[in-house]
Amino acid sequence: MDSKKMAAVGAAVFEYIRSEEEALCASLAASGAGAPAPAIPPAARPWGLSGRQQQMELRNLMQWRAFAGARLR
Repeated sequence: MDSKKMAAVGAAVFEYIRSEEEALCASLAASGAGAPAPAIPPAARPWGLSGRQQQMELRNLMQWRAFAGARLR
């Protein structure tokens, strides 16, 4: 592609993105929404973490049993 055509395409894409950003800013200003509130990280769930740990341990035991059985044959 010619360098002039590439420059024109790049400028058009940049202008489109800029106009989309301006429209988004205008819609946020009109709706009265300011900066979003900071997200609060979820609290740790000990029972959920314990269950996941137990599932992983069981999976390890099953894999060890499967590999040990394969070696004996």
